[in-house]
Amino acid sequence: MAKEVTSKEENYSLWYNNLVVKADLAENSAVRGCMVIKPYGYAIWEKMQRQLDSMFKETGHQNAYFPLFIPKSFLSKEAEHVEGFAKECAVVTHHRLMVDPNGKGVVVDPDAKLEEELIVRPTSETIIWNTYKNWITSYRDLPILCNQWANVVRWEMRTRLFLRTAEFLWQEGHTAHATMEEAQKETETMVQVYAKFAREYMAVPVVVGHKTESERFAGAVDTMCIEAMMQDGKALQAGTSHFLGQNFAKAFDVKYTTKEGKPEYVWATSWGVSTRLMGALIMAHGDNNGLVLPPRLAPIHVVMVPVFKKPEEEEAVLAKMREFKELMERAGLTVKIDDRDNLRSGFKYAEWELKGVPVRIAMGPRDLENRTAEVVRRDTLEKEFVNWDSLVEHVAALMEQIQQNIYKKALDFRNANTYKVDSWDEFKQKIEEGGFLLCHWDGTKETEAKIQEETKATIRCIPIDSFVCEEEGKCVYSGKPSKRRVIFAKSY
Repeated sequence: MAKEVTSKEENYSLWYNNLVVKADLAENSAVRGCMVIKPYGYAIWEKMQRQLDSMFKETGHQNAYFPLFIPKSFLSKEAEHVEGFAKECAVVTHHRLMVDPNGKGVVVDPDAKLEEELIVRPTSETIIWNTYKNWITSYRDLPILCNQWANVVRWEMRTRLFLRTAEFLWQEGHTAHATMEEAQKETETMVQVYAKFAREYMAVPVVVGHKTESERFAGAVDTMCIEAMMQDGKALQAGTSHFLGQNFAKAFDVKYTTKEGKPEYVWATSWGVSTRLMGALIMAHGDNNGLVLPPRLAPIHVVMVPVFKKPEEEEAVLAKMREFKELMERAGLTVKIDDRDNLRSGFKYAEWELKGVPVRIAMGPRDLENRTAEVVRRDTLEKEFVNWDSLVEHVAALMEQIQQNIYKKALDFRNANTYKVDSWDEFKQKIEEGGFLLCHWDGTKETEAKIQEETKATIRCIPIDSFVCEEEGKCVYSGKPSKRRVIFAKSY
């Protein structure tokens, strides 16, 4: 089965697509640009969702839900916002179909045109701030700390499963605050929540930083982000947190009365991550045998494969496996016994490697005699025989070892592919090889645009951790003075 996956070295893009489909994560649907997330893929997303939801609630946030449809007039109230999303909006114009009188199937009923056209949610700032106007009158009503788990539609022309689809799943936090300082603190808090999740659960080392003005979210005063490096050296924006200032409060006239009795506009943030994290998980850790899942997000921690030749051997092996399954589940592990009798064990090994299950245990008649089990780690494919007396403890301990090893491997790769670059000629050469380039930039939109035009590289962020390069220098492109380095890379 693993041989059905194109190697990363041969064709990275095809390798990625192979993994998504062959590992039963997702597939293209009958709707152009939309995907079907299959049960195994959705199980990973659910684990992400549960952990993030817990982290949001620990920081005082509550879940709510807002409409899928947004009146078109709402988008036009914030100029930068509508400009940023106008080309991606799907628009509902009618509310009824009818049988075509000419016998050509079903057509839109011309008498069912909406009085006001509706936008299918590309993001929810406008509908939420129209709602917050009804919730906020006094400083006592603040802060509002809401999050919603939802789907959004952005009409992408070039799509790729998980990374960029016309419809995708995400969460979007929307908060309202009495002061600028509170809103800025919220923006920073939530980007750090994302960074913690990426590092500790996804085992993906990310850089936290600010987006440049050109790369900010439409309508934001400041955008913070987490940036990850994929195994082809490209960057992936894995999450964003936006300080919206008072832009949306002013657009929707959302004011509160201060303790002193003065009317003031509310301060806002929004922040979100999406099923794009699934793409990051695949591209950061996968190999030519398939997925490599960090245990903290793996739907199945351990798969047990019985090996036998005779029917009487099968029952004895399965009985012992069921005993260990119960013990491992008591230790907090998720365990599956692959007892399909129409497949060879070698096929099963390849299938579970493809799906990235962290540990595989094989057991046969000889193992029953020796009171041992064959244990294989997915991250290194190392094999060892473990005595039954220590099997449960050994496998439980392996989970943390695998989690840390996967992170270290990704971190070592990022560090090995991060370069300080000071000349334009070296920049043009290195950017084609892939990786993060730490370069001085003169801070102008013009230089940023020229570099992107000539190399397709963008400023991924102005880092505040991992690579904090506050030092005097000259812009890699213009030669003008610069006070710090930023991260350039090609990206998804």
